[in-house]
Amino acid sequence: MTTPHVGVFALQGDVREHLAVLESLGAEAFGVRRVSELERCDALVVPGGESTTMFKLARTFDLFDPIRQRIKEGLPVLGTCAGMIMLAERVEDGTPDQETLGGLDITVRRNAFGRQVDSFEGDVDFAGVEGPVHAIFIRAPWVEETGPEVEVLARIDQGPAAGRIVAVRQGPLMATSFHPEVGGDARIHRLFLDLID
Repeated sequence: MTTPHVGVFALQGDVREHLAVLESLGAEAFGVRRVSELERCDALVVPGGESTTMFKLARTFDLFDPIRQRIKEGLPVLGTCAGMIMLAERVEDGTPDQETLGGLDITVRRNAFGRQVDSFEGDVDFAGVEGPVHAIFIRAPWVEETGPEVEVLARIDQGPAAGRIVAVRQGPLMATSFHPEVGGDARIHRLFLDLID
């Protein structure tokens, strides 16, 4: 396989961390701020950040509709934390004007685990990954409901949020509530790169 060209939505969020992990796995990784960069992408990462700011910036920089179109055409996309919200078809506790790129037949609840002070870490079992994944949740969403085509990849297995869905996949789209780019474990990014033809 030729070296995959993987863009990271770079108008807001954890861009550097994702670029570093992708490069460590042999991808040619670069920030996406304009349509010409999006056109180079074999896959795209939408990082954690602030989902309402992200969609507004994507609109301002004329990236929103082109990304949405590439998703409809089958572009593999990984959304992490706010990126999960951006890929969801439906959002609970969003702002009245909240827009998403869509593609994942899920309902996501924004800031479901609470505010910044409620951020936490814990191990989750992740389908397709051997051994536990150490997950870092920062003002994270969770998935309230999934459509029939959506595969649940991980759930919280303890505490008050036990049973809540925190990772999903639908075709070439994958999303996590947590931040796999933090902490030095590249297995989820490797799983994502496997979705690229």
